[in-house]
Amino acid sequence: MIRKILLGLLVLLILGTAAYVRFHQAKPPMEVGYAGDRQVTVWSTSAQVREPLTTVSFGEKLDVLQRFQDQVKVRTTTGITGWIEERELLSADVWQTAKDLTKQAATMPVEARGHTKALSNLHIEPGRDSLRIRQLYKNTALDVLARQPMSAAAVRGAGAEEDPKAESSGKKEDWWLVLAHNSDQTTMAGWVMGRFIDLDVPAPLPDYASSAGMRIVGWFELNRVVDASQNAKPQYLLVGTHGAEGQPCDFSLLRVYTWGQKKERYETAFVESDVCGKLPVKIIKASTPGGEVRFEFQNLSGKGSEQRTYVMRQTVVRRVREAGEPQPRKRKR
Repeated sequence: MIRKILLGLLVLLILGTAAYVRFHQAKPPMEVGYAGDRQVTVWSTSAQVREPLTTVSFGEKLDVLQRFQDQVKVRTTTGITGWIEERELLSADVWQTAKDLTKQAATMPVEARGHTKALSNLHIEPGRDSLRIRQLYKNTALDVLARQPMSAAAVRGAGAEEDPKAESSGKKEDWWLVLAHNSDQTTMAGWVMGRFIDLDVPAPLPDYASSAGMRIVGWFELNRVVDASQNAKPQYLLVGTHGAEGQPCDFSLLRVYTWGQKKERYETAFVESDVCGKLPVKIIKASTPGGEVRFEFQNLSGKGSEQRTYVMRQTVVRRVREAGEPQPRKRKR
């Protein structure tokens, strides 16, 4: 009899505990947010003396229960309740904007590929004072998609991007829209300061560009030819510029490198240096091997914007001019 009573009390205790937990877990949140750093620690209290309860990964959904100064009380998806710093929380609106930006970026043509030089901040918009989405580890793989010059004025508290030497003197710097391939197998788009990006330009193109005083902005494989050893050799279009960052043109010169069968090395097949090009560069490849290849882009001139088209037949590159457009003067020999 006593055993039955004890068993009944145990069942009531279990049911009561479950009801208590359910009642408290069902408390509706003030809002929903998302973890905004690689690893966010959830603390036992907002006080200075506290203990870590758990960690949540970037993008994990959090119920916001309370705010106190720069601390936020949250509830994780596993039911753990604790405190995080407000800067480590992304609002639902920002999270949706970031998702939309990533979706859009996934459809954009890749102008170059590279990686982060150091720990870098990924921003929702170009500019040092724009909201940081997350931090990227050093050597994070990047698809480089678009460029935007912005003021280089120093912004205190910009973390890894703070530059005490930058002055508000009208100087500009390059910001790039990238699609970051993170070590946690996630991809996310955002804007990164140009100086934190190293481009993974195929060899020996960096040496060729350096000897020509060219700072590479993007490169594109036009087609492939077979060398003497029956290996496929890509032929490239490089776009770049002279001088520092922050220029009005995305690129101001272009060069085409083709594979020379006789000398078995890359040779400069075409150079154009009177452009103010705007990315993206569109490549129209031949439907058959060895066929004609075209590339085109918007050129910004004093009169506005014009479409420029070039065609490559074998190793010969020529600009396609519109009807009535004057031909360039031939140089006297």
